[in-house]
Amino acid sequence: MTDTEHSDDIRISKTQKKKQMNALQDLGMELTALSNDTLKKIGLPEDLLQAVLDYKKITANGALKRQTQYIGRLMREVDPEPIAAYLSRLKGENAAYNAYMQRLEMLRERLLADDAALTELMDRHPHIDAAALRTHIRNARKEKELGKPPKAFRALFQQLRQDIGEHDAV
Repeated sequence: MTDTEHSDDIRISKTQKKKQMNALQDLGMELTALSNDTLKKIGLPEDLLQAVLDYKKITANGALKRQTQYIGRLMREVDPEPIAAYLSRLKGENAAYNAYMQRLEMLRERLLADDAALTELMDRHPHIDAAALRTHIRNARKEKELGKPPKAFRALFQQLRQDIGEHDAV
């Protein structure tokens, strides 16, 4: 084999292939730790989803090892990027998503501290349900005053999250 043939035909070493396969298998094993509802939200291919669900039912060590290898083989047939992105988002490793959540938390704090913040928010996002926000704000303030559990405080955050998209967060 000449140098030109070698440079045209980029080879991946056997060790590198094994590392890639092990990484895909590890990614597949991360899926086994998720709840069934979360797994269904990811949008996995049917055979991979079924293999992960089956893994959760198996108790014998030998069978677990075979199922692990089967999941790894199925992972080679799918694009791992969306799965890895979803898992990192679940783990809180996505910096953009974390920044979005922090902006929503700061917005919630501003809304609880100042009535003018709601007017400002409504100017920026006229599609938001102002009545629901006012109710959540009033209830959250009352909860804080009375030292009750933060049910309305959380509901306010969920309302903001629902009404304001990731790209629109202030």
